[in-house]
Amino acid sequence: MKDNLKISGSVEGRKQVCMLAYTSYATDGRVRLEAESLVRWGYEVCFLALKAEPQPRNYCLCGVNVVELDVEKYRGKNKFRYLLSYLHFLVLALVRCTYLFFRSRIQVIHVHNMPDVLVFAALVPRIFGCKVILDVHDTIPETYAGKFESRSGFLVKLFRFEEWLSCLFAHQVIAVNHVQRDVIISRGVPAKKVSTVITMPSFSRHPQALIARGGDQRFRLVNHGTVSKRLGIDLLIRAAGVLVHEIPGFELHIIGGGDDLEEIVQLSEELGLSGHVYFRRGVPWDVLPQELCTMDVGIVANRVNIATQLMLPSKLIDYVSLGIPAVVPKLRALEYYFTPDMVSYFEPENVQSMVTAVLSLYQSKERRQQQSASAKCFLERYSWNRNPELRDLYAGLIDGASDEILRARGKRLTQNLAHERISPGGTGATAKAGPQHE
Repeated sequence: MKDNLKISGSVEGRKQVCMLAYTSYATDGRVRLEAESLVRWGYEVCFLALKAEPQPRNYCLCGVNVVELDVEKYRGKNKFRYLLSYLHFLVLALVRCTYLFFRSRIQVIHVHNMPDVLVFAALVPRIFGCKVILDVHDTIPETYAGKFESRSGFLVKLFRFEEWLSCLFAHQVIAVNHVQRDVIISRGVPAKKVSTVITMPSFSRHPQALIARGGDQRFRLVNHGTVSKRLGIDLLIRAAGVLVHEIPGFELHIIGGGDDLEEIVQLSEELGLSGHVYFRRGVPWDVLPQELCTMDVGIVANRVNIATQLMLPSKLIDYVSLGIPAVVPKLRALEYYFTPDMVSYFEPENVQSMVTAVLSLYQSKERRQQQSASAKCFLERYSWNRNPELRDLYAGLIDGASDEILRARGKRLTQNLAHERISPGGTGATAKAGPQHE
């Protein structure tokens, strides 16, 4: 049923922000954290998103005014239909952004990719002085190549131009990790224009649930988010086919949906895992901790490709935040932030290596506890409250940052350029530099 919420005009004393993303708002942790943080900081936020039901709705969630556009997420593999779905969303977002700007005097339009060209939904407001932020969750050239296994030199150049042009159009660009930021800068975007904002969920550690974890004879492994072969979920199912014979009471929980869900479910049934592998729909971000906190180990199963090398999966940050030990593949961005004491690594796309990593955690409760404790280093360094990059970015765009804020932000940008890896046992950095460009 469609709500009757109306996006009001400017409220006195509250600055106006419009965010938009080709996503389902309720289940997207990154966009919700940023939008809801802005509300807490005194901004009024309207978020344009995909419809989650047959009819688009307007509603308010945790202070954010959500407006669903009449577009549903395309989950197939047809490139042309992907393009049409993106263009449909872009056109509707362009109309709504323009309307909101002239009605409510929006001061900042914050666009989350993919694709980058969604930033041009802010075209008319930008002409009239509105500030624009492009938040790059995934770099398009690498994502396209990884998703469609394309090696077309022409398309790679086209997507790099699209990325460069979109970054040029925006006043500020946000990268989701330092490795990705380096790649964006290497393609001609000025370093001073690109900030790194690692979103850190404000989950509590749910001590009562942590006591319950492991309280029975079951051992629960979990993966949540997009269900896709390019993210290695089929490999995870095959690993489960081995683990079920090695671990008494073994369960694998897959939470989410995606392009390959039907195929993954069929594979699970073919391997006779119906009583051990459980599939559940994605859940709203604010109730996700209740779904995860009874799990023993979280796993990231990504295949190795040019896109996954740049990913710092939000699911991994969720596991670390909730004190759940994690098993992850040896990929560039992951090794940049996490040492072997903080996570359990396996060789990418190697089912037996994945099995061995899970078994090593199953066999040692002490190791699980030590790994969870060591991973706190990541939380301490990148906690949302200790890294005011997003807040300062907005202050600079809307009000013009003070000299103190500019100096602090400049110092952080300098540190980003020479970022050092954090120690597994402390809160500071070691002398080891992060990986260089390949």
